[in-house]
Amino acid sequence: MLGNVLTAIVTPFGEDGSVDFDAFQRLARHLVDHGSDGLVVAGTTGESPTLEDGERLDLFRAAVEAVGEDAVVVAGTGTYSTAHSVHLTEAANEIGVDGFLVVTPYYNKPPQRGIVAHFETIARATDRPIVVYNIPARVVVNIEPDTMTRLAEIENVRAVKQANGDLDQARHIVGIGLDLYAGDDNLIAPFLELGGIGGVCVHTHVVGPQVADQVRAGLGGDFERARELDRELQPAYELLAAAPNPIAIKAALNLLGHEVGGHRLPLVDPTEDELAAVRSSLERLGLLVRA
Repeated sequence: MLGNVLTAIVTPFGEDGSVDFDAFQRLARHLVDHGSDGLVVAGTTGESPTLEDGERLDLFRAAVEAVGEDAVVVAGTGTYSTAHSVHLTEAANEIGVDGFLVVTPYYNKPPQRGIVAHFETIARATDRPIVVYNIPARVVVNIEPDTMTRLAEIENVRAVKQANGDLDQARHIVGIGLDLYAGDDNLIAPFLELGGIGGVCVHTHVVGPQVADQVRAGLGGDFERARELDRELQPAYELLAAAPNPIAIKAALNLLGHEVGGHRLPLVDPTEDELAAVRSSLERLGLLVRA
């Protein structure tokens, strides 16, 4: 429903730290022209924790304006607070986004029944699709299989971005009828073999066409080709591991001429060693000429 290859787009900043909406729209267009079926806007890769609500909403508007006729726009509206998430979801719904990415509430480890209530409440704010974002390494809570089954009963909960390498849990998501997206880029290949439909990706900022080929191969049943492409994409996974996200991918984009700027604290620019690792990965991908 929302496409197979979605890029969690970075948020470009100007020298003064303000959002660079022109650079954002240029990058959005580039991504859609190079393999992405849609964009996830103001997710963690988009540095959502340091964006004001007005900036988030303006980014949603900018994305709809730039690519809304050709690609889906998924708004990152999940926060720790259910009420805040509802507010963002209602506002984004009015803007005309196609769906919503809602992360598990973080930090104080809500019980599983609280997670269900959180998603039920947000789902009432829209009739458009909601993608559940399960990333236990960051929020310190896993959405357990029984809880996923309950979430699947919510009419407009349609998919899961699963950043958890447990293949049994991934298989369960497919089994209860939800679309399964890989939430870590290196999970695309194994998830395709379990019935997943693609990924919500970061590496597609620089290897979008290759990932689109990989997903097409997997959906067509050519898993050997999907695995072969996965091996070729190993430098892209190493690139992302060079520094905390989105420091590495922003460094890569800047090296490739996309001019996405720096970060808002507490994120900082890469060290020389981190930048060298990013450059090496881009060289091995054939995207930069070795110096």
